[in-house]
Amino acid sequence: MNWRKIVKILAGAFIVIGCLFAFLVWEGICFITNPIESKYPVKGIDVSHYQGEIKWASIQKDLGISFAFIKATEGSSHIDEKFEENWEKATGSGLYIGAYHFFSFDSDGKRQAKNFISHVPKKKNMLPPVVDVEYYGKKANNPPKVKVVRKELDDLLFELEKEYNCKPIIYTTISVYQKYINEYYNSYPLWIRNVYYRPFLMKNRQWTFWQYSEKGNWPYGKTKTEKYVDMNVFAGSMDGFLRYFNLE
Repeated sequence: MNWRKIVKILAGAFIVIGCLFAFLVWEGICFITNPIESKYPVKGIDVSHYQGEIKWASIQKDLGISFAFIKATEGSSHIDEKFEENWEKATGSGLYIGAYHFFSFDSDGKRQAKNFISHVPKKKNMLPPVVDVEYYGKKANNPPKVKVVRKELDDLLFELEKEYNCKPIIYTTISVYQKYINEYYNSYPLWIRNVYYRPFLMKNRQWTFWQYSEKGNWPYGKTKTEKYVDMNVFAGSMDGFLRYFNLE
């Protein structure tokens, strides 16, 4: 047995594996929880009443973020109890802000749009409205029919686009994306939740936002309901962010 040859083969294999691992880490495909800042410098958060009292005046500097999405509504009638306060206080904070709606599989799409529109005023430099489409309750075990979901989601997105004069952003998980969103809503900006690795297995699609962590440090006095905040990045530079959303 030629031990030198075996050692060379093993050494070569380790080098190849090491290079591959380094590449995967760099590309964000490996199991990481922090995107590389040089690749994704534009960070932001999404919040709801669970984050309690938010010190909007200092949050930009404290967390090093540029944008925030605030929960406004859910389904056809629910309103987040902190939305009005958060929306008012976030204005003038130095952050680019937008509002999001939690999609209900059990409600009429047009009524859901009406709920959102009646509570989210249009303002200069606001980010597009977001529709959060994810399983809740027992929906993952008993998914609604694709045709039915798309009908209501179509109506909701159409009404929001007409009202705010821009394409709404679709927030979703990998499983929901694959069942309902993939190759159907290609013209809408995509916000993907994946807390394990950068989303990359999407045919002919590029994500716009990536929610990479649900455990961002929340330094505003731990609330009784929530100790963390969701962290997100934009797929590009700050100049790209401003151009993409026509912001000043």
